Amino acid sequence: MKTFLHASDIGPLEQALAEAREIKADRYKFETLGRHKTCLLIFFNNSLRTRLSTQKAARNLGLDVIVLDVNQGAWKLETERGVVMDGDKSEHLLEAIPVMASYCDLIGVRTFAGLIDRKADYAENILTQFICHSGKPVFSMESATAHPLQAFADLITIEEHKTKVRPKVVLTWAPHPRALPQAVPNSFAEWMRAADVDFVITHPEGYELDPLFVGNARTEYDQMKAFEGADFVYAKNWSCPGVTNPADYGKILSRDMDWCVTSRQMAVTDDARFMHCLPVRRNMIVSDEVIESPRSLVIPEAANREISATIVLKRMLEAL
Repeated sequence: MKTFLHASDIGPLEQALAEAREIKADRYKFETLGRHKTCLLIFFNNSLRTRLSTQKAARNLGLDVIVLDVNQGAWKLETERGVVMDGDKSEHLLEAIPVMASYCDLIGVRTFAGLIDRKADYAENILTQFICHSGKPVFSMESATAHPLQAFADLITIEEHKTKVRPKVVLTWAPHPRALPQAVPNSFAEWMRAADVDFVITHPEGYELDPLFVGNARTEYDQMKAFEGADFVYAKNWSCPGVTNPADYGKILSRDMDWCVTSRQMAVTDDARFMHCLPVRRNMIVSDEVIESPRSLVIPEAANREISATIVLKRMLEAL
C-alpha cells in the first residue's frame, strides 16, 4: 500500500478487520517490522487523538517517529505555484517535501479544508503534492475532504459491538457554532457503504454530502424517522458541502438545536450505541445523558484509532 486516503486503499474489509483483531490481541506482534525505519508525521492543523494514536501505532511497529508541527517551529510554507513569495512564507512546499522525504520512510499528513473554495479543497492540493513529490508512501491523518484513519477505527468499533449480522447505522448531522469540514462524515459514509451495514444519512436539506463519498446511500431528512430501529448512531456536524449550490460551500445553513442527539431521539432506536469522533460540543452535538450513558462508545472508538493506524502503517511497511 503506497497511499491511504480512501476505503478502497485498504483492500477487502474482512481481511482488514481480521488484522485488527490480531493486532488488538498483541499490539507488538510486528514490532520488528519498522526497525531502523522512520515515520514522519506532519501537522498543518491541531490534533489530539490523531497525533497520539499514530505515534503509538508507529512505536508498536518499532518505527522511529518525527513529528513536525508546521505552524510551530518551522518556516511558513507556500503551497501554491506561481506565487511571488514576497510575504511571510519563506519556503515552498515543493522544496520542503523532498527535503522532508529524505529523512524518513513513511509520511503522514494532516491538513484541513479552507471552506472557502470548494474546488481547491476537493482537489486535495497539499496531500496530492506529498504523494507526487515525496517518493515515499503517504497516508492521510485527515485532509480537506477525508479522515480515513477515523472511519477505519469507527468500522472496527462497530464490528466489535454489533449484535446483528447487518446492523442499522445512522449518520446524523448535528448543530455546531462553527463551520466544520466534511472530512469525517465523508469518510464515515464511504466506509459504511463498503461495509455490510444498513446505512442511512440524515441531515437538514442543503447539507447533502458529495456523491464521491456517499454514492447511492439512503438519505432521510426526518431525523426521528431515520433513527427508528437504529443500532448505531454516529453524530457529526459539517458545513454545507456545496453539492447543490456551490455558492453555499462552507456555510452554516442551520443551527436547529432540535437536531442535537438527546434521549428523545435515542428512544426510537433499537437501544442504539452512540458514536462520535471527538472532540464533541456537549449539549449541541449530543446531550450529557447520551454521551455519558453506558451505550456511548466514544472512548472505545477513540482507543481504536491506535489499531487502525497500526494496520495502515504495517501495510505500508510490508510494501517497502
